[in-house]
Amino acid sequence: MNLKFRKSMLLLALVAVFSLTISGSAFAGTDKASDKKEITIASAVSAIVKGLGLNIDHIRFIKEPQASDYYTKVADNAAYANDFIIAQFNGLDLPRDVNPAAKVTREQFAKWLYGALSSKGDYAWIEIFLNVSDADLVTDGYMDSIQKMLIAKIFTLDSKQRFHPQNGVTQAQAGLVIARTNKFIEDVAPISEPEPSVLSNVLLSSEKITDEVLKVTLTATVPHPGYGIEITGISFVKNEAVIQYRAVLPDPDKMYPQVLGEVSISTYVSSEFSPVLGDEQPAVPFQG
Repeated sequence: MNLKFRKSMLLLALVAVFSLTISGSAFAGTDKASDKKEITIASAVSAIVKGLGLNIDHIRFIKEPQASDYYTKVADNAAYANDFIIAQFNGLDLPRDVNPAAKVTREQFAKWLYGALSSKGDYAWIEIFLNVSDADLVTDGYMDSIQKMLIAKIFTLDSKQRFHPQNGVTQAQAGLVIARTNKFIEDVAPISEPEPSVLSNVLLSSEKITDEVLKVTLTATVPHPGYGIEITGISFVKNEAVIQYRAVLPDPDKMYPQVLGEVSISTYVSSEFSPVLGDEQPAVPFQG
């Protein structure tokens, strides 16, 4: 091997090491044009569903579910429609009016990926709050998921501790964090297995009662009118009031019409906090 060849090989090795090093820092770029293209919400949802092997095999439906049962802008005949249905029952918590054609942002991808991860099990998270220098750009209700993904080292900050929540996500970046999520699932045992959720389209709204008090209401779609919903607790993190909730299972001694129903529950919080939807807790049996 001549000296010129050895120098060329050394240069290639250094380039490879450098590429691997920067790939883990707040999303690095790649040389492929397709990898640099920012993906849509439809592509993001499909990537998460397929990348994490999500399914709805554990759910028995009264009728075949259609995307239009859960979303206003997802066509039933769209190629990605089934992925959105699967996402509905696997923790992604997509808005009912989600637009599949819109570009996905980093904060959206982090929140939905964390939701999908949570559907795999209940993991123990250390109680720390990492500094994010552009936290003011994070949409209310997204920071908790971002914090969890940073703690798990699935997402990272840049050298100035910025998350860039409103930036787009490329195909390569999506593949990177999905691979890290699968590695986390492989390496970290959950403290308990998840229970399939019966609540869908969970929405949070707030109403000003006085200058000091907000009325916070949770609504959700349930398989039939026998199900209920209750608030299990409120955590105050920074300027947010994070509302945890759970389903109440139907009375086993009663018969219910097999039609979708809507349930709601309200609570009150100080207007000093912005109410946001927290994690769903395990369902509890009916208590007459």
